[in-house]
Amino acid sequence: MQLGQNRNPQLSWSEVPAGARSLVLVCMDVDVPSSLEDFNKDGRVIPASLPRVGFCHWVMVDIPARDGAVAEGECSDGITARGKKQPPGPPGSRQGINEYTGFMAADPDMAGDYFGYEGPCSPWNDERIHHYHFTLYATDLARCPVEGRFTGEQVLAAIRGHVLAEATITGTYTLNAALL
Repeated sequence: MQLGQNRNPQLSWSEVPAGARSLVLVCMDVDVPSSLEDFNKDGRVIPASLPRVGFCHWVMVDIPARDGAVAEGECSDGITARGKKQPPGPPGSRQGINEYTGFMAADPDMAGDYFGYEGPCSPWNDERIHHYHFTLYATDLARCPVEGRFTGEQVLAAIRGHVLAEATITGTYTLNAALL
């Protein structure tokens, strides 16, 4: 098994609704095991029936409210131990921390604040294919009211009641060769 390049996917959008003042992008894996007891353990499997939780892979706010795109690898190109501090993005955008911040906290070689995009790395022994939902929200907010080290959960709470439209694209990923 070899890790991928950790490049963000290419995303583009058009037909931003009138009245939109900024865009918000959130990527969630909705298939993360609720227990990590068997995570990548030889001779063990994570059953498809195990309850699942969400895991935020990317949160970006204050994207200009116009037709646009993010090129493949524009915001993330490679793994950065201890996390990226100021990853690039569209002009004026800000990126929050993803959930690798908590996931890596106990590893002294990898602990840190993981800002921006970090890609799929589902357990190789998981019996479920993971679904990654990239959702772009058009908001009536000129600036998302979060600061500093903000999370996807905080952003979703902050934009509640301010979303004019949203669009989602879903990708799938697995490291379990038996599911391919």
